Amino acid sequence: MLAILGGTGPEGKGLALRLALAGEAVTIGSRDAARGAAAAAELAGAAPGAAIAGTDNPAAAAAGDIVFLAFPYEGQQSTLEQLSGSLDGKIVVSVIAPMAFERGKGARAVAVPAGSAAQEAQDLLPTAQIVAAFQNVSAEELQDPQIPMQGDVVVCSDHPDAKAQVIALANKIPHLRGIDGGALANAKYVEQITPLLVNINRIYRTHSGIKITGI
Repeated sequence: MLAILGGTGPEGKGLALRLALAGEAVTIGSRDAARGAAAAAELAGAAPGAAIAGTDNPAAAAAGDIVFLAFPYEGQQSTLEQLSGSLDGKIVVSVIAPMAFERGKGARAVAVPAGSAAQEAQDLLPTAQIVAAFQNVSAEELQDPQIPMQGDVVVCSDHPDAKAQVIALANKIPHLRGIDGGALANAKYVEQITPLLVNINRIYRTHSGIKITGI
């Protein structure tokens, strides 16, 4: 069972849809159980027969074997402190890319004292297996099953088996490719690509991603 905390946002909903279409059972978590259930019902209409449920974040965290963090960075510390007991020992996938928007300048990366949102999550959840992935995939395209996905998903972690499982999940989404990005410390660079892509998308009015050549 996959759980996506903050699954009512664009990235969370998109990942829930694509992973459910790939055959995974997915539970969407939200701060409000009714919103989680509504998001699941909406996605079920786009993916008939897929296993998608919705509830609140604590119930989703408890139910998930692999738990995705797809909420805004600003809520990370309070959310993980609240849910730490339910996440002990689990694979926790950080999709978070801390960024801010400045009028007239676009998006910029937000400095994180721990180095990255993923490293901060590992500090907050010392017994969990934190994996950073999916930060550079277009939320808009994820939500539209008629659009073929393209690009690479760079996956970083200090836990080899957990990293391999997340790479396998990325590979289950047609036309995406999971790439081993090394240690969790490298998540900083992957997260900081996201605001760059946001700015490129604004300039060219597109949904860009990344592709690693030579592999």
